[in-house]
Amino acid sequence: MATVNAAPKTLMQRFLDGVEKVGNMVPHPVIIFLILIAIVIALSTVLGAFGTAVTYERINPDTHEIEEASTAIRSLLNADGIRFLYESLVPNFMAFTAVGLMIAAMIGAGVAEESGLVTALIHKLVAVSPRWALTYILAFVGILASIAADAGYLVLIPLAGIAYLAVGRHPLAGLALGFAAVAGAFTVNMLIKPLDTVLVEFTNDAAHLVDPNRSIGLASNLWFSIASVLFLTVIIAFITDRMIAPRLGAYNPENASAGTTTDQSAMLGEQESRGLRFAGFGLLGLIAVFCFLTIPSWGPLRDPTTGELIGSSPFMNGLITLIVLMFLVTGWAYGIGAGTLRTLTEVIGAIEKSIKNMGGTIFLFFVLSQFVAYFTYTNIGTVMALSLSGVLQAANIGALPLLLGFIVVVAIIDLLLTGAIAKWAIFAPVFVPLLMKLGVEPEAVLAAYRVGDSPMNAITPLNAYFALVVGFAQKYDKSAGVGTIVSLMLPYVVWIFVLWTALFALWKALGLPWGL
Repeated sequence: MATVNAAPKTLMQRFLDGVEKVGNMVPHPVIIFLILIAIVIALSTVLGAFGTAVTYERINPDTHEIEEASTAIRSLLNADGIRFLYESLVPNFMAFTAVGLMIAAMIGAGVAEESGLVTALIHKLVAVSPRWALTYILAFVGILASIAADAGYLVLIPLAGIAYLAVGRHPLAGLALGFAAVAGAFTVNMLIKPLDTVLVEFTNDAAHLVDPNRSIGLASNLWFSIASVLFLTVIIAFITDRMIAPRLGAYNPENASAGTTTDQSAMLGEQESRGLRFAGFGLLGLIAVFCFLTIPSWGPLRDPTTGELIGSSPFMNGLITLIVLMFLVTGWAYGIGAGTLRTLTEVIGAIEKSIKNMGGTIFLFFVLSQFVAYFTYTNIGTVMALSLSGVLQAANIGALPLLLGFIVVVAIIDLLLTGAIAKWAIFAPVFVPLLMKLGVEPEAVLAAYRVGDSPMNAITPLNAYFALVVGFAQKYDKSAGVGTIVSLMLPYVVWIFVLWTALFALWKALGLPWGL
């Protein structure tokens, strides 16, 4: 990565440069995952031959009842494993939800980008925001983007790169900022989101093992989550401005990939302003439609059983649809107003262009989906998680040290098992009852899980969107690779994990309420 930075580099900057250099020496991400697939096959064969297994209690995701289960390492080279390898090639890819989500999101985002709406909005944001506040605004919005599940990866991260480019800063710093905000704080928000519903249900199921009358609500971590959002916004913005941006230095547009637009300096003209007005009208119309579908008690997007809108309702579960429609409607409306996309044929052309550009990413996801499926089939990650939790459970230590040890274990396992729900189904029946017997409220255990589960999302290659961020980076720097992203994200991961854990410990020590 070429930088223009005359100031001597600090020890940390030299270390991160070394991480980037070594990381970028590794092969193409597709080759990396092919190697990992070979390792998983070999490891499963060896461990399966020795009959490696573990017995534990878990929450049944369908009945929400506690049940005893035994998990053994399954070989991929015995008869069952070979049949799985042969039969699951296409189903593995079809079940990889990141692909469908990415394509759906790009339908709307492609129209918004091709029409010029994205650029116009960034220019507007830059014009109305003080320069010092842009980083904080992007970090804050990135954390809140988790309300739309994984859509933040596809929308906020590239927008952060464009926003930084628009103010003359290095776009990779913007991408790093967006990735840290979306991934590193994924489990907290200022609003109740669908993930909270599942996590709370599993927590209550585990708490009932000790006290059948003890339950927590959807807002049981609300105060801690709100404080975490504000706290992490400051941390992420500070790291970006003081560590990431200085290391990258000035941006050289010559490093950009062919076809990448780097001129973001033009001010809004009359056509662009008219397009934004049209986009605003389109957005208001869309909001009116969704108000009709959600506000009345009979609204079809409310929960058909409870009538609730927030929580596990069709509206919350299908927020990606709202995201797609929002970009599609406002993008086309902007195109009509600005004269860039007038006809439906032109809109379809914009969608086709955005999807064509994802060919390499889709192939990478195909290989990645096989690795994730094979790793899940072998149960290697589950056995490792249970083994580590068993060691921590057997340790004769106090409540707060046990909570802190629990955060560390969750973080380690998150490098291998990235799904927040799957891990909590394993950890909840172990640690919630154990800590409740030590006088720790279940709200605190769930808050500890949120802290441990998030930061590593920004550095593990098993995050389905890690490879996508590498692709975003290569638009601005042809030489960017896995090492580039790892070196950019390491400071975020370390400091978020350390300082967020410290905030949790202080919160617990002061006895502050976790939520409603």
